[in-house]
Amino acid sequence: MKKKIQFVLALLFGLMFINAGLNKFFNYMPTPEEMPAELMSDFEAMMEIAWLLPLVASAELVGGILIILPKTRALGALIILPVMVGILLVNIVVNTSGLIIALVLAAILGWIMYENRDRYNPIFG
Repeated sequence: MKKKIQFVLALLFGLMFINAGLNKFFNYMPTPEEMPAELMSDFEAMMEIAWLLPLVASAELVGGILIILPKTRALGALIILPVMVGILLVNIVVNTSGLIIALVLAAILGWIMYENRDRYNPIFG
């Protein structure tokens, strides 16, 4: 039962990040009109660095795909981790309206990493 729950959460988590990455490349989801000025300013600054948005989008795509597959889930979690830290920081420091969703996503990622902790031993050993 635990494996099935983890698979469903990993699937939804991965699909969410795949969608976010594809949206950065193809811009098919409209940005909300009532975004706070600080958030818009940060996003515009990120757009000025030409390579940053494609890098984040690529990490989201690759990490999302790898998290869906059980054999590569541990690697996908490592790729998504810095993106998740950025998401958390933005939702803590700049705009707290999405903090609950960010915390839920961070908890799912934390659980995925905890369940795959034995695969990280060579990194720290």
